[in-house]
Amino acid sequence: MDVAIIGAGGVCGRQVAMQLIEARVLPASARLQLVGHRGGESEHELWGLRADLQDAFADWAPRIELAFSPAEVDAEIVVMMAGATVSLNPGAPLDRLALGRMNAEMFAEYAEALAKLPEPPMVIVQSNPVELGVHIFAQHLPAERVLGAAGWSDTLRFRHELAVEFGVPRTRVSAMVLGQHGDHLVPIWSSIQVQGIAAEDVEAGVERIRRDRHLRDLPQEVPAERAAMINLISQGRFHDAYERVKALPVDLRVAVKPFFTAFTSGRTTEIVTAHAAVDIVAAIVNGTAMSIPAQVVSGGVWNDLAAPVAVPVLLGVQGWQQVVQLGLAEDELAALGVADAAVTASIRAVLG
Repeated sequence: MDVAIIGAGGVCGRQVAMQLIEARVLPASARLQLVGHRGGESEHELWGLRADLQDAFADWAPRIELAFSPAEVDAEIVVMMAGATVSLNPGAPLDRLALGRMNAEMFAEYAEALAKLPEPPMVIVQSNPVELGVHIFAQHLPAERVLGAAGWSDTLRFRHELAVEFGVPRTRVSAMVLGQHGDHLVPIWSSIQVQGIAAEDVEAGVERIRRDRHLRDLPQEVPAERAAMINLISQGRFHDAYERVKALPVDLRVAVKPFFTAFTSGRTTEIVTAHAAVDIVAAIVNGTAMSIPAQVVSGGVWNDLAAPVAVPVLLGVQGWQQVVQLGLAEDELAALGVADAAVTASIRAVLG
């Protein structure tokens, strides 16, 4: 299968290209399009990136092409990594609506171009706001061909933090994060399983980890803890900020730690962001059935969720095939309803 990376010159897009080739996800017979916009640094960087990738992976790299406009994009799988991101200045406000307004026109421009291809491609959105991107692309392409990878990256973080708490490798932890990629993320505590640990011991561990806290409070706790962490970074107290984040409950670490990474490294969480997208591309290319949390337009068939929030879907070569049914706890269902309303309101605020 041929793959195109929109925004390949950005820090996350470069990581996607490198990880795809380094992991040998694409055979040498495939074609990889690096997509940017003509003029300026984006165009210059893609020429250099292609040369660097060819030098590094000449023994097995696919054919690498450059594209500089939406009309030139032509691939069976498209990874959307382009767009403005939140400011990496700790003193700047976090305004997701402003971010959405900046990226909405770009999402629509590429969605309209992809809709003109003879066969609709599979589109994996990892730009932010991811829910807005999924909504716009699904207006122009079949909904089952569009999904957001942020539900999977949030889930990878959640599984890692749980693995730390249980003292096991992440591969032994089964857990997921649904809802919004943001303050309204919903960790699904009721579904956690840890291979090699009895169910009753996992349940006891979850009770200890949750610290008598409630999902309904999470949307208020996340911005408060994020602000406290950013305040420490603004004072140059990086070690104190790290220790504060490290001491947070698991779900708050999942939501806050990415901002610690961004504000201390001076760039977004490029590695895990790319890794989540590459996981999905690999599953599609290899024809591997994979159940993952992803932002999709499900049409309200799953617990009446109308917004493109993350839900568990079965991924296949033709896209996501169905939403996987789960027996959720009442507080989880309630939190998903709140996330659904919040995402719906934010999309309406951007698009009118």
